Amino acid sequence: MWTRIKHFFKDSETIFWARLQAAAGAVAVAVTYVDPSVLQPVIPSDWFPWVLVANGVMTEYLRRRREPSL
Repeated sequence: MWTRIKHFFKDSETIFWARLQAAAGAVAVAVTYVDPSVLQPVIPSDWFPWVLVANGVMTEYLRRRREPSL
């Protein structure tokens, strides 16, 4: 099972992270389309910039972890 999961993500943490973001984004769009105030308690507007920065840092970390020549 683990081999199939790794193969699905092409043995890349960066691809996993990108697909996880895409799935979370699709769920967030669907939820906010129905009721925009649903996500406000989850990610307060004061935290939103920090969430974006943390997302960028995590993506960069995963990318550099995978490719030692970068």
